[in-house]
Amino acid sequence: MKNTIKGFALSALCASISVPALAQESPQPGGDIIVTYQNDVATLDPAIGYDWQNWSMIKSLFDGLMDYEPGTTKLKNDLAEDYEISEDGLTYTFTLRPGVTFHNGREMTAADVKYSLERTVNPQTQSPGAGFFSSIEGFEEASSGEVNELSGISTPDERTVEITLSAPDATFLHVMALNFASVVPREAVEAAGRDFGKQPVGTGAYMLDEWALGQRLTFVKNKNYFREGIPYIDKIDFEIGQEPNVALMRLQRGEVDIAGDGIPPAQFLQFRDDPEFENLMVVGDQLHTGYMTMNVTIPPLDDVKVRQAINMAINKERIVRIINGRATPANQPLPPAMPGYDESYEGYPYDVEQAQALLEEAGYGDGFETELFVMNTDPQPRIAQAIQQDLAQIGIEADITSLAQANVIAAGGEQDQAPLIWSGGMAWIADFPDPSNFWGPILGCEGAVPGGWNWAWYCNEELDARADEANAMVDPDRQEERAELWGEIFTTAMDDAPWVPIFNEQRFTVHSARMGGDDALYVDPVHVPVNYDYIWVK
Repeated sequence: MKNTIKGFALSALCASISVPALAQESPQPGGDIIVTYQNDVATLDPAIGYDWQNWSMIKSLFDGLMDYEPGTTKLKNDLAEDYEISEDGLTYTFTLRPGVTFHNGREMTAADVKYSLERTVNPQTQSPGAGFFSSIEGFEEASSGEVNELSGISTPDERTVEITLSAPDATFLHVMALNFASVVPREAVEAAGRDFGKQPVGTGAYMLDEWALGQRLTFVKNKNYFREGIPYIDKIDFEIGQEPNVALMRLQRGEVDIAGDGIPPAQFLQFRDDPEFENLMVVGDQLHTGYMTMNVTIPPLDDVKVRQAINMAINKERIVRIINGRATPANQPLPPAMPGYDESYEGYPYDVEQAQALLEEAGYGDGFETELFVMNTDPQPRIAQAIQQDLAQIGIEADITSLAQANVIAAGGEQDQAPLIWSGGMAWIADFPDPSNFWGPILGCEGAVPGGWNWAWYCNEELDARADEANAMVDPDRQEERAELWGEIFTTAMDDAPWVPIFNEQRFTVHSARMGGDDALYVDPVHVPVNYDYIWVK
């Protein structure tokens, strides 16, 4: 199968993502821009960086074998000029683009790809993304530190990389598009040591020119980038230490081009309703769902009728209003922008009377007491209070336990600690646009373990088996079938009601009037939050 699976899980449902038509104006090369952030960046090492602020920066400094069409979730070749997949779906053979050079001037080879993947998996790197490569043969030995190489990766010549998997994995090309799969030069890593995250060297559209800690990062155009004409902008200054309110005022005065931290909640309505900013505020869907988990092992939440009643008791529209309409109500675990989302699924309606009737059927007509855990930063406690009020209407008294994020996560990772958790501030944003990333960690049996992210402690082995079946569908002719299967898995899980899906949060970016480029680039679903490579200055 030669290069036929690009966007394989996405092709059938790519239309579910709203991508505006391409801008009518032609991109203009040149110019400098200023982007503000309140907090400094921890690292620019692609094997380690794992937060929304540095995600798009890293993508502009580094490339991997695969990437996505700008502003979309459609896979495309990147450093790989082409690829083939064996008939059994186990071996991926990538042919590298010729003449691609690192920022230090050296030409990239297959050996660099092999080294980079093995570096991410090596436990000494301490990469939070090592587990994404678990399907590669030899992962267990390499990730444990027994060996330094992945037996499943070979390099027949300087332009060929062969990767053999232990089992077919339909998500593998997505994994190759993650930052963790970025290609780095060994000599630069070894020269910098632990400081590589401050001295990054990649093949990307931009190069790091200066980093004044706590003040500024400066990216400059890579004039030798392999994509002709890209990037358009000559220099990006990321100014650090800017309060979001101050950043917005500076943007209004024309001193800032992109307010990286977005719009503070207190100012959102002002910006949304001000005609002056009508064309400057961009909205886009995220691969996000905010949800409340119900621990299915703690009585009376172990009764499916109780969980269904709770689903019907929550007024999601009211909760969306609490965050000034920055989201849309959710009815299933998958967000609308994700392949597999079932548009025909209606979920549980808001129906207090029916919710009360279900509680009575379960033997809890008089209600019960429980505990709702929530992160202690605004607006999460206010959302928890709204949930508390909704539950009170059907006789459920939920005491709110408001804690620091780490403590909420710790409680969710212990089976007997947290009956209910509102996930706000910690809600799941997919690492890549495939429904499998919404299943295994947070609803599958693998996540229902101490320290895991499946805070509902929900384990349906039958659905897990169907998930494995979906993940093995590598054949490009079965991708529509695969998406449908995933949709069925998630909606069937909702019959068991381990979650209350509450809303799908949207992303908002504010930029100056002089910025050009399609709106989708400013709310890029995978180059989060902005695809700096393709925006331009008018």
